[in-house]
Order: sequence, then C-alpha cells, then structure tokens
Amino acid sequence: MTGISAGVDALVVIALVLVTAAATAAVLTRDPVRQAAVLAGLGLCLTVLFVVVQAPDVALSQLAVGTALTPLLILVAVRKVRRAGRRDDAGRGDRPRKGG
Repeated sequence: MTGISAGVDALVVIALVLVTAAATAAVLTRDPVRQAAVLAGLGLCLTVLFVVVQAPDVALSQLAVGTALTPLLILVAVRKVRRAGRRDDAGRGDRPRKGG
C-alpha cells in the first residue's frame, strides 16, 4: 500500500465515521426543526464522502437535494402543520364544549 492510497483510505474511513455519527444524530433528534438541521449536516457529510470516493456528480446532487432541498421542505411542512394546529386551537376556544 502506497502513501497516497493509505491517505485516501483514511479519508474514506473518516468520512464514513462522520456519516455514521450524523445519521445517528438525525435518528435520535426528536424535534422536527432540529432534525431538519441535523439532516442538512448529514447531507453535507454524505457530500464529502462522495467527493472522497471520486463521485462528483453524485456529490453535487446530494449537495442540492440532500443538504438544501429536503431540509427546506421539512421546515416548510413543519411550519404549515404548526400554523394549522394554532388555527384549530384558536377556533376551539370560541365554541362551547359538548357534553360537559
């Protein structure tokens, strides 16, 4: 094994460790907003891994979709759900309760 090959192998191992840590953090995060941020970090780690294994086209796709677009869509969805929940709660306060 040459010095260059060992260096590349070390970079792959480091990138894999980062991906594993970020994926674990994404799974263990409970709050959807924080989860979107951790998911963006996971996407960035995957982008680094793809660059290290010399897959620049996949890295660019991952950067656009996994790091930017998916977390953004999650944040938009969470915002809409929370707004709808607040609207429903406000509407319930005006009506008398049945059966009580």
